[in-house]
Amino acid sequence: MGDLAQAAAQPGARDRIAALRTDYENARKAAIDAFRLRPAPERLLAALSRAADRTLRQLWAEAGLPAGSALVAVGGYGRGELYPHSDVDLLILLDEAPDEPGAAALSGFVGACWDLGLEIGHSVRTVDECLAESEADVTVRTALLERRPLAGDQATWQRLDARLDEAMDPGAFLQAKQLEMVQRHVKYEDTPYSLEPNTKESPGGLRDLQVIVWIARAAGIGRNETELADNGLMTYAEARLYRVNQRMLMRIRAMLHIEAGRREDRLVFDLQAQVARALGFDDRSKRLASERMMQRYYWAAKSVTQLNTILMQNLEDRIFYRLHGEALPLDAEFRDRNGLLEVIDPDLFKRKPAAILRAFRRLQEIPSLTGMTTPTLRAMWLARHGINAEFRRKPANRRLFLSLLTAERGVTHELRRMNKWSILGRYLPAWRRIVGRMQHDLFHVYTVDQHILMVVRNLRRFQMPEHAHEYPLCSELASSLEKPWLLVIAALFHDIAKGRGGDHSELGKVDAARFCRDHGLGRRDTDTIVFLVEQHLTMSMFAQKQDLTDPEVITRFAGLVGTEERLILLYLLTVADVRGTSPKVWNAWKAKLLEDLFRLARRTLAGERPATSERLDARRREAIRLLNLGAVAPADYAPLWEKLDIGYFLRTEAQDIAWHTRVLHPHVTTSVPVVRCRAALSGDGFQVVAYLRDRPELFARICSYFDRKNLSILDARIHTTTHGYALDNFVVVDPSGMNAYRDILPLVETELTETLSRHDRLPPPVQGRQSRRSRHFPINPSVELRPDERGRHWLLSITANDRTGLLYRIALVLERHGVNLYTARVTTLGERAEDLFVIDGPALGNPKHELQIEEQLLETLRNG
Repeated sequence: MGDLAQAAAQPGARDRIAALRTDYENARKAAIDAFRLRPAPERLLAALSRAADRTLRQLWAEAGLPAGSALVAVGGYGRGELYPHSDVDLLILLDEAPDEPGAAALSGFVGACWDLGLEIGHSVRTVDECLAESEADVTVRTALLERRPLAGDQATWQRLDARLDEAMDPGAFLQAKQLEMVQRHVKYEDTPYSLEPNTKESPGGLRDLQVIVWIARAAGIGRNETELADNGLMTYAEARLYRVNQRMLMRIRAMLHIEAGRREDRLVFDLQAQVARALGFDDRSKRLASERMMQRYYWAAKSVTQLNTILMQNLEDRIFYRLHGEALPLDAEFRDRNGLLEVIDPDLFKRKPAAILRAFRRLQEIPSLTGMTTPTLRAMWLARHGINAEFRRKPANRRLFLSLLTAERGVTHELRRMNKWSILGRYLPAWRRIVGRMQHDLFHVYTVDQHILMVVRNLRRFQMPEHAHEYPLCSELASSLEKPWLLVIAALFHDIAKGRGGDHSELGKVDAARFCRDHGLGRRDTDTIVFLVEQHLTMSMFAQKQDLTDPEVITRFAGLVGTEERLILLYLLTVADVRGTSPKVWNAWKAKLLEDLFRLARRTLAGERPATSERLDARRREAIRLLNLGAVAPADYAPLWEKLDIGYFLRTEAQDIAWHTRVLHPHVTTSVPVVRCRAALSGDGFQVVAYLRDRPELFARICSYFDRKNLSILDARIHTTTHGYALDNFVVVDPSGMNAYRDILPLVETELTETLSRHDRLPPPVQGRQSRRSRHFPINPSVELRPDERGRHWLLSITANDRTGLLYRIALVLERHGVNLYTARVTTLGERAEDLFVIDGPALGNPKHELQIEEQLLETLRNG
């Protein structure tokens, strides 16, 4: 029996435990009462930590724990920040595994902690076990990074401290924390502007500040923002901003715990008013105290996201020495430094504010650019006030801004980036009013500005073939639009007048009309945009509140819309708008109502059956023409086409559709693999199509064949038919250039068919060789895993240096985790591979498993 357990049985022991509990509770109460009078969070958290320290040391002294053991504070408690209802994170460090009396003493100590009201989160490990757990789990590694000795054997503590420092790999830790941060941001919708944000975990929350110090500490750069400024990682102005925002977030989180009476990090609606009043906010000027507090929160969160972007980039530069690479000039104003846009003259934005807009335009124009360097971001931030009324009146600047909205790519990313760095609000004064503005209703989960950007994002996804599987009808309709940018402008203005009082649709259409006039849009385009802004709620209202079986309802709606073009635009805007309110709002019922209304109104307007998009029609017509030339009758290929979804036709060229149809139509329900090859139409390499019943390891098995033959896959299009067959198309080259492709096509057909007929174990990958250019200009590999719109599949994006066997290595990692491939798009841009996979599997949805997949993929991309 441990000493504490024995003591509890002795006379007076209960009194001592009770007295200790009373002392601890009194210390907590005093700290919380002082915080209510003067909400200084640092004092509160330090006082709570000291109270826990005193109590734990007294318990430890009486516990009779095994020789060589030590008590260590870790995590938030380790750094001396204990929130009112956070766990007291402890490591009970042992010199060796305990015997039976030692185990009893440990149990007695843990029980006494709970008896005293200490909500502990504890682990019991030896030094070796700490090292093993730290290596396997980045969460444990992070908690141990903030270790602090409390009591016990100093030699055991010092051995742990030294070995953890020795084992730390700053580069690997940085990449693991980046993956973890991306995963965390995805969980919280990638926005700091959720109406019920998590003050700790959401983007712009405390974690986004803490991760900076964790990585810097692991790299030996500094242990707090002052040391980081002293060591040049941030400016002293940024260090002050760090402290101000951290203090604001800490104050809100601490009061949230106090008011909730439990561990609660989410600013839920039920607690917002309560917390706001406790922090001294009051109702004024028609704005509730909760609205004023939330506005302050969003300002802080936005500033934190800016700091996080700058400082994470600085950490990468410092740890990986990225800034030593040579910059490539793009024009007289900008250059490319390691895939980031950099301004050549630091004073450019002050001298020529229009260059700020040109910087965003360059990011749209050059796909290899992924962002801006820290000096560029700082220069832009300091020069943002140059975008003023005079700037907005200049025709050249208006043309430049309009070009950002009408670009073929990067519209959503750059609008988000412009909003993040306060540029969008400088150019559109009306936008400034809605940044961080809450929407008090039952379905919006974003602030007005973030909702609008979500709508823009949804509209842009309709135009991307890789997302056609999500909402096929919307993708089909979007592909037929002559001017898809009309929807972007309409989306920007559809809710821009919220919070002004009055009908925001009516007020918004006035702003939209003024914008169109100022930016030189024609009368027809202006009228279309104004119509969409004014009527953006109409279709949803008709679909959900009118009887769609009544012909008069359909006639009235069709008459209001007027033309098929406006109907298509309004339908797309409505779907994007509803989906942009909350992931939980959109459902199959709403989808069916809107689609039924669309189809009925289309018939009324056009007097004909719903037509497919012009692009889709043209592609099918061309494929049919080619099939007719080959004497393939429609009756012969109809059974195959019936099994192919719209995503296949959107992602496949007419020549390939005709070829696939010609060689596969006799084998629609084949029981054996069918493999066919031909020289690539581009003249580089050859094409391979494989058709067989789908199975989990199929993609990896195909890749293994090309890997063994030292053939490099340039492009892969993976499709699954509606009856469960795989239709996989590859463009393959021989990097050595030794083979005459036409001579090896029959051999590939025979050997790959044999390979796909087997069900044996997959072979290990062949060691692929990087090109000389790849070795001298390496790409920092990236992996991103996130759920798709419907939550049925996951999107896996991978960027890395291309090399032979790369795709097989990726496929092996996915196979190892039981991940199934739904579709894949593999793109090779010179030496750069950019792969997008739509996947599913039981491991997905489990954050720990997802992180393991991402880390193993990164390891494969770095070392494969």
